[in-house]
Order: sequence, then C-alpha cells, then structure tokens
Amino acid sequence: MCGGVEYTNQDKTYTVYFPNPEARLPVRTKSGELALLKWGRRRSQAGQYPQGGWARLESIHKGTWDKYFPTPVKIIVDRFMEKDHDGTSHWFDLNKGEFIQGLLVGKDNDQRIYVVTIEPDQKNAIHDRWPRIISAHTPD
Repeated sequence: MCGGVEYTNQDKTYTVYFPNPEARLPVRTKSGELALLKWGRRRSQAGQYPQGGWARLESIHKGTWDKYFPTPVKIIVDRFMEKDHDGTSHWFDLNKGEFIQGLLVGKDNDQRIYVVTIEPDQKNAIHDRWPRIISAHTPD
C-alpha cells in the first residue's frame, strides 16, 4: 500500500514513512507548483478527512471522495516501500518520468494528500493494494 517513500531534494535524500504523524509528501499540483503536503490522517489525529493515507481508485471513480474537493496530483519520489505479508519491507524504484498518483483533498491550509491505490497486476503480489504509477503524460 506504499508505507514509505524516498525522494531527493537539493542533493539531500529524505525517507518518509506513513506512521510518522508529521509525514509529508512532495507533490506537483495541477498548476505546476511543488509542495510538501501532509500525508493522510492517522487515528490519533483529529480532523474531518478519512483515516489512513490511501485512496482506492475505484472509490474515487464512485464519487466517495467528492465531498473533500479532490484534485489529482503527482507525488514526486524516487522509490516507494511496500511490506509483504510477513512484514518485510521491499523498495521499488520509479523510472525517470514516473510518479505515484496522489489525491489532494481539502482547501487552503487544511489539505491532505492520499496515495491512489489499485489492485496489482501480478498474481503473486506482496500486497493487495498497489500505488498507481503514472507517467508525466498520463492525464490526471
């Protein structure tokens, strides 16, 4: 489900894990701006947005997220981490020009980013939800 990411900014590498309540993801908004935005909401955090850090693509298409004013964004990372059924972490590199699709919800200073997930194509996938990988040319 993408429990962590790694990205480089100004020659420094950052590793971010969802359980950290201060976790932020680097995104490029539809207007082209770069921003570090709060990653989802944990059970311990107050707020109006759904708990967790992920949004199923099918729930977005069904309109479940519409009440949160969703906007698709590109999460700009070098790689992401998935844990297998035994709890072992595995890192997966993104190719140049690839991004994780994110869903930006909220307005003004109260915004959150959720990783958009799909069912994996592989029969022997290590997790039943996989981040949706998009290219620079994929329509949001």
